[in-house]
This record gives sequence, C-alpha cells and structure tokens, in this order.
Amino acid sequence: MTSTQVRTTFWSGLGRTGRLVVATRALRTFGYGCTSVLLAQMLTEDGDAPWQTGLLLAVASAGSVVASLALGLFADVWGRRRVLIACSCLMAASGILFAVSESYPVLVAAAFIGTISPSTNDNTPFSGVEQSILAQSCPAERHTQVFTCYNVAALATGALGGLAAAGLGLQHGVSAGDAAFALYSLLAAVSVLLFWHLPADAEAPTVPTTPSSAEPDLPPVRLPGHVKRLAGLFALDAFSGGLAVQAVLAWWFAHHFGATTAQLGLIFFAANLLPALAQLTAPLLAARRGLLAAMLLPHAGANLLLAFIPFAPTLGMAVALLLCRQALSKIDVPARQTFTAAIVGPAHRTAAASMTSLARSIAVSVSPIAATTLLTGPLAALGGPLLIGAALGLGYDLTVWRSYRDTPVQA
Repeated sequence: MTSTQVRTTFWSGLGRTGRLVVATRALRTFGYGCTSVLLAQMLTEDGDAPWQTGLLLAVASAGSVVASLALGLFADVWGRRRVLIACSCLMAASGILFAVSESYPVLVAAAFIGTISPSTNDNTPFSGVEQSILAQSCPAERHTQVFTCYNVAALATGALGGLAAAGLGLQHGVSAGDAAFALYSLLAAVSVLLFWHLPADAEAPTVPTTPSSAEPDLPPVRLPGHVKRLAGLFALDAFSGGLAVQAVLAWWFAHHFGATTAQLGLIFFAANLLPALAQLTAPLLAARRGLLAAMLLPHAGANLLLAFIPFAPTLGMAVALLLCRQALSKIDVPARQTFTAAIVGPAHRTAAASMTSLARSIAVSVSPIAATTLLTGPLAALGGPLLIGAALGLGYDLTVWRSYRDTPVQA
C-alpha cells in the first residue's frame, strides 16, 4: 500500500467531523504521554509516598467515572459539543493546578476534575462521546478503519509525548513535571477551540417517535444485558491493564533497574510509537479473521510477553520485552470499538460506548491502588502488578472468546 493510499484510507475518508475528533484525541494523548512519564517522579519530589501516588491516580479515575456516567446518560440531551468543551476546560484548569501547586489535597482535587491519566489509554469521559460521533459520521463498513485512525493518531502523539518528557528531563530551568502540566493545560485550551468548530452533524440524531421508525432488530429489553456483559468484560481488561500502566512501569523500571528520566522518556516514546504503527494492521486483520480474532489474538500475545518482563535480568532485556508487548497491545482497540458499535443500534451508541468506557474507568480507578500496593514489600521485586495483570488479561481473552465466538458481527 502506497503512502497516498494510506493517507486516503486513514485520513481523507474521515470528513471534517472525524478529523476534528481525531485531532483533539491526538492533542489530549500527547499530554497524557508526557505527564504520565513524569507524574510519579513529580509526586515523589514533592515528598509524597507511593501509596499517595496510587490514591491520586485512583481519585483521577473516579472523577472520570463520574463524568463518564453523566455524559453517557445526558451528553446527547445536553449537546455533545457542549459537554466536550466543558471537559476540555476542566482539563485545562487541572493542568494549571498541577503546574503551580505542590499541595497534595489541591492535586487530588485537580485530578478528580481534570481527567489526569496514568498512561496514554483514554478511559476518560471524552472517549464515549467521541466514539459515538465517529460511528455516526461514516458507514458501518468503514468503522474499523475510522477507529484505527482515531487510535493510531493518539498512539503516535502519545509516543511523542514520551519523547517530550525525555527532553523536559534533560533541561534544568524548571521542574520537568511542572513544565509538562503547563503544556497539558495549553493542549486542553487548543482542544476547546477545535471542539468549538464541530459541525451540527456531530450531535445525536433525532430519536424516532413512531413505532414504524423504531429499530426492529434491537428490542430495548435486550440492550441492558448485552451492554452490561460487555462492560463487565471490558472492566476486567481495564483492571488488568491498569496494573501495568505507563506510570507504574516507569516507577518499576526506575526502582528495579535505576532507569533515569531521560531513559524513561525514550523507552516510552518507543513503547507508544510501536503500537501506533502496529495498529495500522487492525483493519486488515479484522477483514481477514473477523473482529474477535483481531480483538483477542494480539491481546493474548501481549499479555504473555508482559508476564515475562519481571524475569528479565537486565534493563535492556526488560525493555525489549516491553517493546514487543507494546507492539501487540493496541491492535485490538479499533476492533473492540467497532464491536461495541455493531452490537447496538445508532440511537444507543453514545450510551453503550460511554457505559463500556465507564466500566473501564471504574476498573482503572481501583487498579492504581492495587498496583502501588503490589509495588511494596516482597512482591515489588517479583513484579507483582505485571504478573497479576498478565494473568487477568489472559482470563479476559478466554472469557470474551467463549462468550461471543458464535455472535455474527461484520468487521
């Protein structure tokens, strides 16, 4: 495939609405990629204990849970553009507070309101609304391609965010963490401007008012069961992944192998760039093997590699395993988002996407505390969070396969 064909497939076909959504996701994830590398070190320099870091990340995730619940229920009523702008404003305010304050209570409050993320994963209130907008902006047969573009752009900029963190770690003018969060606030302000220009077709379609226009193939009584089961499985996946998020891995590499801030920035630049490149294969894999295979095969391989990282004897070996794991770890995401959009009708997509994102956010809100607890005592040397995260991730893969292997869904 030529570069022109790639551009046509993954960018030109998005339309104005899709491009704005992808651009804001990319900006946001650049900020996550930069701040997540430096967050744990920043809090340590402020005198906070590891458990306080875990608590702050848990509170940040809890804030995302509350916001995701509200947006899942009311975004289509309040207006999608309006709520996305409001969330971006809160994100900007949070970045300012992290940049100027060392007070732990202030930072906890800022984390609750401001979608602070421990990794480049976007389990935030933005994602459910954005995915619903993307799903209605193109035909169903292009969903996997559009979601691939949405995620590849985010992964690539998240990698650049890690590289930016490495650069900030090399300068001595200001605290690297303070500079990162000032940049985070600026990116949020730019996102406000981009969301402001979303066209009217980003808003929810008018709900049918006559029985003849209702969707005959999706009885309302079936929707809660489908969504709840899927949300529960995604929560298990998010919890397992949350035990090995970027902030936890950065802390573990620094304490177990003595990795410096500059090294960590370069490691996570590569760790986020590789999945961006690998995810370009997702539409091809989904078309040839089906959505379930695209979701589960690379995901299972990534979990197996994660389980080997704690046994690596050197930093170089551990980084090599991490990079191999990262190359496989995000291929499943576009297929997962397409699957969610496919099993519900258009009128329910915002609720379904937000509910599954909400379930992931709830799980992620618990995992930082679990991870930091496992990083104390004898389990720290064994890489407890990584081993348990890999085991739970493999359990998710098996359960999803058994639950949905007979479900007819078109990639």
